[in-house]
Amino acid sequence: MFLKIRRDTLIILFLAFLLIVSGRAMTYMAYASSSEDSDGVAISGVIIKGNDIVPLDSIKSNIAEAGFRSGSYIKGDVLITSKRQLPLNEAIESAESFVKKTTIPGTRVQPIAAADVKVDTKTGVVTVNVIEDFNTVNVTGAKG
Repeated sequence: MFLKIRRDTLIILFLAFLLIVSGRAMTYMAYASSSEDSDGVAISGVIIKGNDIVPLDSIKSNIAEAGFRSGSYIKGDVLITSKRQLPLNEAIESAESFVKKTTIPGTRVQPIAAADVKVDTKTGVVTVNVIEDFNTVNVTGAKG
């Protein structure tokens, strides 16, 4: 049982196969021949988990103030920004404290009770786990 395939269709399929295989080979060769980045690993993004009320932009701006922003990079155990160099563990501690001080926009309410900042030194991804607890929030001037 043979399938009838025209010759021009077979040629097109063969050329597509060759293009895919050669593209994969070129990508692999480019990756294999590239030297390590001498500047270190760039901060590639911030992932925020666990927030319900506090906007992502507010948390990301506080993370950026701690030094984890585009243009910064990690070289060994040091975070290098455009303004300063500091040990990575100190940058993580300051980022955690900055995240805890994040307020709901337009208020002084700070509902974030705890924050855990983790940095992947191989990819440059910063992951922030946030715990919002409104039982600890001190709201003054509320009527009720």
